This record gives sequence, structure tokens and C-alpha cells, in this order.
Amino acid sequence: MTEPVLLKILLKQRHLQGHRAFCKEYDRVAAKIEPDLVGGYPSKAQFYRWLSGDLIGLPYADHCRILESMFPEWDARQLFEPYNGSVSYTPEPDASPVTTDPLEHPPTGGHAFAPSGYSPGMIAAYPYRSDFPVSKWWELITGTEKQMDLLGYTLYFLPLQHPQFVDTLRAKCEAGCVVRAAIADPASEHVANRDREEDHPITLVVRIHSTLKALQSLIGHENFHLRYQDIPLYNSVFRFDDEMLVTPHLYATPGSAAPLLHLRNVQSEDLFARFAKHFEDVWVVAQPIGQNPGVTDGPQ
Repeated sequence: MTEPVLLKILLKQRHLQGHRAFCKEYDRVAAKIEPDLVGGYPSKAQFYRWLSGDLIGLPYADHCRILESMFPEWDARQLFEPYNGSVSYTPEPDASPVTTDPLEHPPTGGHAFAPSGYSPGMIAAYPYRSDFPVSKWWELITGTEKQMDLLGYTLYFLPLQHPQFVDTLRAKCEAGCVVRAAIADPASEHVANRDREEDHPITLVVRIHSTLKALQSLIGHENFHLRYQDIPLYNSVFRFDDEMLVTPHLYATPGSAAPLLHLRNVQSEDLFARFAKHFEDVWVVAQPIGQNPGVTDGPQ
């Protein structure tokens, strides 16, 4: 076969074409949809047979479920078909704007878009938050020096995806960086409504308590501020100095499956400034969380 299968192209986009990296992502996705599948990733030989295009039929059903969760815009059959040019591979999908030529960069496939005519503060846009590489999240987190603002329902995925997240925040606070985090009040009616919408096996309340447990040791530090927000949360906002990630929330859709905008501060009335104001407006009405916020055990 001269053409690579679509799966190989998509994995290259996310820098997951190596067996070890793929297995880590496989386990991360499996933990979300069915924890019993963690560790069930293919052997190295199986994995490279998948990518070679020599596979007869499809992998086992459990593998197909994981792959379709990794790439929700494709079904398993499509992932193992020869690449026909419908997805454009870019090694750093968020590093530079793409053109608006629909043949060159069609609006499918999970990579970033920044067509001409967008706000000057727009770096890229992703159809799914999960398309933004975990390594890029970590670069933004570790690169922050002065101001980190985090607003979401739970912020659960940050310590979950980054084992050194809390230690890193502590070190940054010690170095003078101000970290502000606002999560939903678990007793809020907005949380109850959102839980009914999402119908997720791990409720928002459980995820909030898991976040509180993870951040407990930071509460009380002069440069770390944690508050409960009790509003209809239309957007999650993650500011890292002069860069920002924004997730516009969709009805009955988990944050990982919602779109994501990558913005830059260009010192004008741009998108960055609008969402920075949104954070400030929410922060003003949010309530500080004390030393003992009623943390309960939750999944880590």
C-alpha cells in the first residue's frame, strides 16, 4: 500500500505515532469512557501493523471504541482506510495560520484553523478541546511567569492530565506568580442542571471535590486564590500571561468535546480582552474558598 491509513496521519498530527506515546493517550481516553480498558492497548507489533495498512478488517471492538473516542469526527472504518487527502498534516497545527483554501485545509479532521479576517488576537481554533495537545497545555502552564487565571466547572482535567500540576503552581506562587482559580460551587443549581445535561458517569460534583482535594495544599498561599462561582458558565477561560485558551460550552457536551480558541493579547479590544473581562466579571461575584472546603474523596 502506497498511501498511509488515515489513523497514521491523525496520530502524526498529535505527535502520537510512537507506541509509547500512543499507549499513554489510549489509557487516558480509556480512563474516561471505561476504566476496565486501561492497559488494554495493542502490543507494539499490533500497533505498527495498524499503521502499516496491512490489517485485515478492523481491530477488536474495544480498540475501535477507544479510537473513535480519540477521533470523534471519524468512525473506525474510516480510520483504517487509505489517506486520500481529506486531512492536511501539519506538524505544529497551532503554530501558524492556515489558508482558507478548502482543498488545502478543509474544515474537518481535528486540526487548528485561523483564516484570514479573524481577530488579530486569534492564534488558532480547534473543533474539540481534546485536539489541543496535552504537551501544549503543559508548555503554557510551565511558561507562565506573572498571571494565571483558570475558570471552569471543575478544572478536573488539569491535575488529572498533569501529575506535576499542583507542585508547579506552588513553585510559581513562590516565585511571585499570581494564580486565580474559579470552579463551580458543588451546591449550585447550575451544577445540578449541567450534570443532568451531560449525563456523565463521573458527576461534576465528584470532579469538583477531586479538584478541591488536589488543590488543598495551595489554599492559604498569598499568591494562590481559589473561589466558587455560581453562574451559568458559558465559557471556560484559561489565561497564561499573554496567551489564553477558551472553551465555549455547548449544550449537553463535555468540555473536552467542545471547541477551543487559542488567543494572544495584542493590547487592543480583541478577543483576548473580551474574555479577560469575562473572567474578571465572574471573579468579582465568586466567593473565596476557605482552608477547609469540605473536600471528599473522588477519583484521581
